[in-house]
Amino acid sequence: MRVLMIGGTGFIGPFVAKPLCDHGHEVTVFHRGQHESLLSPNVRQFRSEQAAMPVLSFPPDLLRADFEIVIHMIPMGEADARAAVQAFTGRAARLVALSSGDVYQAYGRFTGIEPGSVESGLLTEDSPRRKILYPYRKQAKSSEELSYYYEKILVEDQVLGQPQLPAAVLRLPKVYGPGGNANLATVYGYRDHPHWRWTHGYVENVASAIVLASLHPAAANRVYNVGEAHTPTVGERLQSLPPSALPVMAADGHDFRHDLAYDTTRIRTELGYTEPISYEEGLRRTLDAYNSVSPRV
Repeated sequence: MRVLMIGGTGFIGPFVAKPLCDHGHEVTVFHRGQHESLLSPNVRQFRSEQAAMPVLSFPPDLLRADFEIVIHMIPMGEADARAAVQAFTGRAARLVALSSGDVYQAYGRFTGIEPGSVESGLLTEDSPRRKILYPYRKQAKSSEELSYYYEKILVEDQVLGQPQLPAAVLRLPKVYGPGGNANLATVYGYRDHPHWRWTHGYVENVASAIVLASLHPAAANRVYNVGEAHTPTVGERLQSLPPSALPVMAADGHDFRHDLAYDTTRIRTELGYTEPISYEEGLRRTLDAYNSVSPRV
């Protein structure tokens, strides 16, 4: 398969590109050239200033290439998602777009931007999405900032709205691993809320799900939650972690009665997804990487 990754030099991308290359696929990464040292030497690189977020256009030389699968690692809002759909409709067989659990109504109620009662149970792909858009816009100082135009709900609507370009949407968990969230601040920082649940995913496991959804024929026009088979509480996670001096995260206005815990049954049953790295091994690798460059957490 000829695969194009839009973005992919950051935290998750190299873990997606490497297994694709290892299994004989031709992988091209469209990027700005700032972190290319992390990529496998077998990856083809297409460097361009147009690869800066939001990616609103593509060089003609890139569009003349023949790609079967396009993996959009960095779609952030309506405009860049629409640009990718328009560019690759009729040119690619599938578009894969990364989304987030912040599309869920439960997230809006957790952060206080959306009114409503507490939702119990796990979040499935069919759980209601937020009605109030742009969850971080109030933080933006200008319309140029990511927090102003970020909205994964609009990303999903754009990529799933073109029947001539089959798409798969992956709602990612909070990802951790060497190179990102390696201090596990998203666990330690909520130790004052030991009963709260937030689905996480080790970076190689999340990358494995992206690769699977990119290649599996059943993934076309589907939405998948990605993350742990079981989401522990914060307290349960802390039992298997060393002590930490990391500060507690500020969470004014957040309602911790709302869990952000995914049901990941669909991707497991439809695509046969299983984690290549165990929970315990993922934690060990993450902490080893962090402690190799920082004082003990």
